[in-house]
Amino acid sequence: MPDELVDMHGVPVLVCAADGPPLRGERDATDVIGDAFGRQARWVAVPVGRLDDAFFRLSTRVAGEVMQKFVQYGLAMAVVGDISRHTAASSALRALVVESNRGRHVWFVSDVDELRERLRTA
Repeated sequence: MPDELVDMHGVPVLVCAADGPPLRGERDATDVIGDAFGRQARWVAVPVGRLDDAFFRLSTRVAGEVMQKFVQYGLAMAVVGDISRHTAASSALRALVVESNRGRHVWFVSDVDELRERLRTA
């Protein structure tokens, strides 16, 4: 299944396919951002399976680089899926998730329906 632009309560969201290329850093993020711009998306929903495990180890700085790249280009990012094995291993990641979910630029959600609901009330 290819990436798909979906309207979620008037917000254009590029929902990335689960079987697409992995996001391992800034360069991969820039490719997704370019695709999102081409489709006039405001949000990008990235399945957990597309993110390299280094993303969830904050010491690698991959998460910070990727999230900052999205924000720099004026796009919001949703990490979609179960990250409990990663948060169980890292209190710093748990804190990042809580803090991010309070904001408007990066959210960690369990599924696309949760993203849709958050956008409805945002």
